[in-house]
Amino acid sequence: MSTVGMIGYLRCMIRSAMSWSDGPLTAFDLETTGVDTATDRIVTATVVAINPGVEPVVSSWLADPGVEIPAAAAEVHGITTDHAREHGRDAATVVAEVAARLAEVWNPATPLCIYNASFDLSLLDAELRRHHGRGLTLSGPVVDPMCIDKHLDRFRKGKRTLGALCEHHQVRLEDAHSSTGDALACARLAWRLARRYPDQVGTVDLGELHELQSGWYRTQTTGFADYLDRLAGKEADPTEAEQLRIRAADVRATAEHWPLRMAVEPAEVSVPAG
Repeated sequence: MSTVGMIGYLRCMIRSAMSWSDGPLTAFDLETTGVDTATDRIVTATVVAINPGVEPVVSSWLADPGVEIPAAAAEVHGITTDHAREHGRDAATVVAEVAARLAEVWNPATPLCIYNASFDLSLLDAELRRHHGRGLTLSGPVVDPMCIDKHLDRFRKGKRTLGALCEHHQVRLEDAHSSTGDALACARLAWRLARRYPDQVGTVDLGELHELQSGWYRTQTTGFADYLDRLAGKEADPTEAEQLRIRAADVRATAEHWPLRMAVEPAEVSVPAG
């Protein structure tokens, strides 16, 4: 090997050795009743603690959300209302246990890997406020493979779902749309991105990477809102145009708040009489 080649090899090895992906990781995923972080509920949750050289420690929960699980949501994750009511635990208890487990394994030196972090964390925050009157504490940095991938490969065409990214980056995804399968795949994807992009991701200080993602998310979100506004300007139907503008405003309002969206006080849990 030439001198130049040896230097490049050694630099690569040093970058790899310095990567946060070599240390402990935590992964998190929710399956829910829908896609509204303020009003929808947790159905299943998984927290995975990953330490080098040992098997991951998987903690999973099934909740009875206290509301009907829409058929569209059940079709995605496979949990029906009847199944959740029969086998799920009290939602308030599940929410408290999930937050407590995150606090145990997520810290400034152990990032939390979440795909589409602003959704899962914001929904958990809303559930904590609903059931316990307190918000979610961010215990450390977040690594969001969706946000990172959009920034690093901005103009790649195609979907940016977890499944699509796993396929693109050749990452194993097992039992898709289960909180456990998705959490494990998200951790693998974060590791792969850290290794594939050491200078932009893998060797960046975790606190700095967290702040970078906040800026990337802001750019991505405002860009999508601008796109919706352009569509509204071309829409001939006034009603459709107004709906697009409303959606654009809603999207833009989330741009400054990552990984937690602005808290909206959720409705109180209604307990059936009798």
